[in-house]
Amino acid sequence: GRLEAVTQQMGYHPQYLDSFLKTQHYLMHMDGPLPFDCRHYIAIMAAARHQCRYLVNLHVLQFLRAGGDPQWLRGLEFIPPKLRNLNEINKILAHRPWLITKEHIEKLLKISEWSWSLAELVHAVVLLAHCHALASFVFGCGCEQDEGLGGRGSLKPLSLGNQCFCEATAGNSYSQELLRINRKRSLDSCMELDSLRERMQRIHVETEGRDEMRLLQQDREEGEGQGAEVGVQGGTEHCSDPSAGLSPLADTDGVVTGATNLACYMQDPDFGYQDFARRDEDQTQVFRVQDYSWEDHGFSLVNRLYSDIGHLLDEKFRMVDGLQSSAMAKRQGCEPSVFKRGIWNYIHCMFGIRYDDYDYAEVNQLLERMLKVYIKTVTCYPEKTNSEMFDRFWKQFKHSEKVHVNLLILEARMQAELLYALQAITQYMI
Repeated sequence: GRLEAVTQQMGYHPQYLDSFLKTQHYLMHMDGPLPFDCRHYIAIMAAARHQCRYLVNLHVLQFLRAGGDPQWLRGLEFIPPKLRNLNEINKILAHRPWLITKEHIEKLLKISEWSWSLAELVHAVVLLAHCHALASFVFGCGCEQDEGLGGRGSLKPLSLGNQCFCEATAGNSYSQELLRINRKRSLDSCMELDSLRERMQRIHVETEGRDEMRLLQQDREEGEGQGAEVGVQGGTEHCSDPSAGLSPLADTDGVVTGATNLACYMQDPDFGYQDFARRDEDQTQVFRVQDYSWEDHGFSLVNRLYSDIGHLLDEKFRMVDGLQSSAMAKRQGCEPSVFKRGIWNYIHCMFGIRYDDYDYAEVNQLLERMLKVYIKTVTCYPEKTNSEMFDRFWKQFKHSEKVHVNLLILEARMQAELLYALQAITQYMI
């Protein structure tokens, strides 16, 4: 029940790790609107959208330790309708968050035997966004491969010893509190899990091994980058999406192999990310941060409906923004804040979120094409990340800088999902 690989990678940035652990612990183990078993099942549903076995297996064990019904692990058909009804916004938030509307919120909140309360729904939305974004980090930093699941193991993690999730922050201000508060209920502690593993194996028919994800030939990879650049004519932005035309390195048929085990945890598995710039004309228009922002709108709403989580999320957003990246920015010939903002705004642009005060021509000036391909893949199709990306796209970066970029991806993606979901909730409330 550990997140060793994640904490080892985040350990390159200890202050951020401390902030992340506080949020993770609060979401999963502290008092809140949702029962503990449901929290972990929602995490399973979220991680399954990206075929992230690392997180699915972790939360399966934690679900059982929380007293969850083993029958639920047979798939969505065996869970209460109230949880199953969450599948639609899980799917939308994971892949095309701009499609979520107040009607989706109303459907979940309508008066019936299986209705959600506003507080429960906000907790669930934060959990979904957290786990979707964490799946991006897991794949982006090679944690999925490092767990001995037949993967690639391309990155060497920071050596922190054989520590459990809570102990990884030893020496930090919050570590002792994590170990002290509700220790029995903390599902990430180092208690014996053999009996639970046996229970899990009885439920799952196929839990061992996974196929390697196949790669396209290099000529195909290069071809996928056509149309990737932002066009600038006369100094003005020409293309509405600097990510248009960038595709991940995937299988030749577009299918990720070895995902059948997790199919029981999701519906409509073919639903995936589509370039926002290619949306139909009648779909949601560009999301302008000037109209709805985390600082002015999202923070207060989420904090009111799910006490204190807004402060924890805000601290995490600020922490990743404050991480040092002087060497990374220097190689790009710009200030650290400029480089980080370019990455952040590029990620938000892929989800249709725009900043009126930002010149998107800077994205092509700051980010090389190979780095943009990597960022887009980890953000939008994390399950298609492959080991060659680290070798081919990251030669100029130190390991800690690679982790830093992946932390920016994690937080920018999570905030993007939250902005769309919280805006829809706000519109429903109005």
